[in-house]
Amino acid sequence: MSDRFSDLKKIPKEPAARMLARVHVKLATPVSAPVSAPVEVVLDELAGKEAWVDVLKLLAIALPAREAVWWACIAARDVVGHDKKATTPCLKASEAWVFDPTEKNREAARVSLDNVYIDDDTELCATAAMYAPGNMGPGDLADYPAPAGAVSSCAFGMNMVSLSAATDFDAHLQLLIDRAVDIARGGNGQLAPAEATEATGEV
Repeated sequence: MSDRFSDLKKIPKEPAARMLARVHVKLATPVSAPVSAPVEVVLDELAGKEAWVDVLKLLAIALPAREAVWWACIAARDVVGHDKKATTPCLKASEAWVFDPTEKNREAARVSLDNVYIDDDTELCATAAMYAPGNMGPGDLADYPAPAGAVSSCAFGMNMVSLSAATDFDAHLQLLIDRAVDIARGGNGQLAPAEATEATGEV
């Protein structure tokens, strides 16, 4: 097993298969690892098979909700720009929730969705932030669970949008993966392409 997916301390120590079942997701790539295999083992097998989209999908599911929202926000910045002045209401509210996950900031993320433009993909970030606490919203809505897999689907979707806009598809795909791995290790996920290359040992 390689070291690329080692020390993912923020990812729960439970079987990857259980995480996938919880959100009703099936990987496209057959996996030979036992059902009890942790996320790191399944990620390593998928990477060995170059099943990169499934790697992204599993990372989106395995990351805790707040970390998944942050991963989506970084991907959104690939699209709108990494200058903090370049933003959208959805992205601004989502980033604010990540740094301070209060109900007030969560409500701001929800409100940002009310007037979102039809072509604003950063709505995926705000939707993820809104559902991240695990329910439909504050007040009476807190009694109703959020849709299964809503956060991971949005995080995965935002990263796929970022990938579709990349000039170097393969390099950017690896960067998206390495960001998630860095976040899972406790980092901030804001890797430059050179840093990602060093982290994976790829050229």
